[in-house]
Amino acid sequence: MAGLYLHIPFCKQKCSYCDFHFSTSINNKPNLVEALIKEIKQKKELLKDEISTIYFGGGTPSLLNIKELNDILNAIHQNYNVSKTAEFTFECNPDDLTQQKLSDLRGAGVNRLSIGTQSFFDEDLLFFNRAHNSEQAERSIKLSQDLGFDNITIDLIYNTPTLTMDKWEQNLNKMIALNVPHLSAYTLTVEPNTLLHHQVKTQQTSLPSDEEAIAQFKLLMQLTKESGLTQYEVSNFGKEGYYSKHNSNYWKGIEYLGIGPSAHSFYDNKRSWNVSNNTKYIKALQNDDPFCEEETIDSKTAYNEYVLTRLRTIWGIDLNFVSANFDEKINKHFNKELTKYLKTPYLKVSKNIITLTQEGIFIADKISSDLFYIT
Repeated sequence: MAGLYLHIPFCKQKCSYCDFHFSTSINNKPNLVEALIKEIKQKKELLKDEISTIYFGGGTPSLLNIKELNDILNAIHQNYNVSKTAEFTFECNPDDLTQQKLSDLRGAGVNRLSIGTQSFFDEDLLFFNRAHNSEQAERSIKLSQDLGFDNITIDLIYNTPTLTMDKWEQNLNKMIALNVPHLSAYTLTVEPNTLLHHQVKTQQTSLPSDEEAIAQFKLLMQLTKESGLTQYEVSNFGKEGYYSKHNSNYWKGIEYLGIGPSAHSFYDNKRSWNVSNNTKYIKALQNDDPFCEEETIDSKTAYNEYVLTRLRTIWGIDLNFVSANFDEKINKHFNKELTKYLKTPYLKVSKNIITLTQEGIFIADKISSDLFYIT
């Protein structure tokens, strides 16, 4: 099995915290769609396995009209072997989800919605510079459910200047009351070249203390567990049967192909990435010029990526896999660093699988860093 990711690089406006590649101008959207379709056709030989997941991300894929979406999907089905039971995820903003839009998405085969909610409070949404308001956030979820979408995930952000502990609890309780089966919850991070970075640098705002962030994360884990959601990855929570298959496959090292400007791919022990510029991407496809770079993944990089992705999940690090797939030097380093942590309450071993404990989740990045092979 394999995955297909399509990056739709357009947004109505720029969120204060976002450093993803996108444009707020949609003037060249028709040309971009044509370029996407051409790339889909060009790269069809790179994935031999059946496509089990399709993921439209961005940017804001819900800015595509139904004809543009269907044109892209037709190219996918004409050039790839797509499973009849493929998970088809579509990212969308609450303000785009009208009854007609949702009907169009269902008709196109979308069976999983990823709704960029971020918060159910207008104060937070204004701070994020989101295009929707709190009423639209709630209404979009209810309308999606009314029109037959049961596989829905939403995003929520915590550790923000406008978010109190009480508001965070209300956000989580609202999500639970709406019976949303999957949640991705992220701590606010300050990325370079964003409005948030400028606001923090000029002291217009500041992030909460580490203690407040930890308290909000603990509440997140508590309330999601009580509501029946499993923390199957550090930032992702889902009911049984509603885990993200696309992201889970990425964490498990399944091959995937990225289409569109800035999209990344992983196949045949190689990693490639497309140019992060809409105009350059379109012109390159129009003129049959190169538009991506590629590298072969060496053993050290493969090991470090395995540790980074797997340790954050409930599937953990397989000791037998590490022993069988990496050389003696890497295994010697791994076992040395691992032994230190096995004497702590941060890791547990069951049937040769290493996973984080509840305490270990809070220092997952440090544990991964110590396990990395960097010499």
